[in-house]
This record gives sequence, structure tokens and C-alpha cells, in this order.
Amino acid sequence: MANSGSIVNSHVLAQVAQWRDAFASAEPFRHVIIDDFLEPAFVEALLTQFPDFEQGNYVGDDGRPGGKSTMDRVRGLGDAYRRLDEVIQTRQFLDFVGNITAIPDLIYDPFYLGGGTHENRHGQGLQAHIDFNYHPSERWHRRLNLIVYLNHEWDEGWGGMFDLYRDPYADPAPLVRVAPLFNRCVTFETNEHSWHGFDTILLPEDRRDLSRKSIALYFYSAERPAVETAGRHTTHYVNAQLPEHLLPGHTLADSDVSTLKLLIAQRDEQLRGLYAENSKLLQAQDQGFGGHLLYLLKRLYVRYRR
Repeated sequence: MANSGSIVNSHVLAQVAQWRDAFASAEPFRHVIIDDFLEPAFVEALLTQFPDFEQGNYVGDDGRPGGKSTMDRVRGLGDAYRRLDEVIQTRQFLDFVGNITAIPDLIYDPFYLGGGTHENRHGQGLQAHIDFNYHPSERWHRRLNLIVYLNHEWDEGWGGMFDLYRDPYADPAPLVRVAPLFNRCVTFETNEHSWHGFDTILLPEDRRDLSRKSIALYFYSAERPAVETAGRHTTHYVNAQLPEHLLPGHTLADSDVSTLKLLIAQRDEQLRGLYAENSKLLQAQDQGFGGHLLYLLKRLYVRYRR
């Protein structure tokens, strides 16, 4: 059977203690960045077999085509992805990652919910957020994200930088920024303060054929320490704060105006989404016997108050 050594670069396997120390001491939350993570031939095969944008799910929550495409049925993408799937579910690989992160008894997600291949085009960004904390269909705690980037060419000035925040409600800028370079792996613990995202991709006119490609793997556990456990919640997004240079007396440049328009548009979109979600919940309450009973109770309550 395949094992972690068959796809993970041998020099990475030989330095587990180094990665463990880096992970444990990292700020603003526990994470580690490992370059040349996978064996060269294997990671090239993953890029070759990466799905076309239109092959994945590129329709947003609003029902319109967007700039992000994901694919969670990875085994159908080719031999390299079948091999990846076989390896990451083995106890050997799970213990290898567990030894780095000090998170024991990790569980592989056979459904790749939220994971799999991710591709983002020009104009796409990802707001700072913490992830949903329980598996949507199982009683597992979400514990760890492992992301491998597949971009041979990427300039930091193009945006798309993986950002780690201490507190996006208070901080206008991330504490750590990571370029999504080819065969770079970022592994980080998911908890109630692991705020992360990436800034808007802004490619030059002559490079719009490029996109930001990655493979996202999520791992779980049956238990987690009580002090780290919170009530079930969905992904929690936070819009970016105003840039630090926007101070009284500052003369707005064209780029500043564009930034302000983008921030307002993001907040408007988030408000529309929250309103739509609230409307669906209210409409669901009105359906069936339960909805009728709730209606009668509300009428009784209003009349009682009079």
C-alpha cells in the first residue's frame, strides 16, 4: 500500500523535529511552511492532471459564475489524484502529520467537504475567516488544514498572498504573508482564532491566463481539548479594515478610491447574503405543522401582551 514516503519528499520526512518546533512556536497561531513538500515528479503530475476551471464548481452562492472553481471528487482526476487520496488516508501519513502538529488520531475526510482542488482567477480574493468547526455530516472536530500550492510562476505583487491574522476585526494588515509558490505546503491548526485568507488577485494584463491553483486537505479528530471546543458554527468571514495609510489629511489616489469601493461592495454583498439566509430561515419556519404551530404561539403571545 502507498505510504507517506512515496509522495512526500524524503528531505521533509527527515526533518520532522524541525517542522514540529516551527509549528509549535509560530504566530499568530500554530502553523508551518514547508517548501518542496511533495516528490518532484508526483507534484508535477498533480499539476498536469489539475482540472479545467469549467470542470469544477465555479458557480457562487448567488447562483452566478464566479472567479473560483473547486473540485472535491479528486479520485476522478487521474492516477496522481487517486494516489494522493490513497496515501493521505493511511495511518502512516496521518501520524506523520500528527507528529508535526502534536494533534493525535487525525481523521481523513473521504468527502473532501470544502477541500479538493481550488482555482482562483484574476479579481478573486478570500476574506479573513475562521473555518467551520465541525464536519458537516459527522461528529468530528475540524483540526487541521494542509494546503499545497501548484503555481510555478507567482509574483507577490499579484496579490493572492496567503494571509494569517491575529485579529482581522482590529488589525488592518495580516501578521504573516505567504506566497503561493509551487510545491509549497502550508499546514495550520484550525480553531477559534486561526484567522486566514488571501488578498485580491490582480494579475497584469498580459498574465490574465494565469490562475492561483492549490490542493486543500482538511483533517479532523473525534475529540479535542475542552478549552478549545466551541459551539457548532459555520465559516465566519470578516471584511478587511481600512488600510493604515488612510488617515485624516491623506489625499485619495485612484488606488485608494478603488480600495474603498471594493470594501463597500464586499460589505454590501455580505449584508445581502445574511439577509437572504435570514429570509430562508424565516420562510422555513413558516412551513408545515411546525410553522403553523409557531404562528399560533406568536399570535397567542402578542394577544397576551395586550
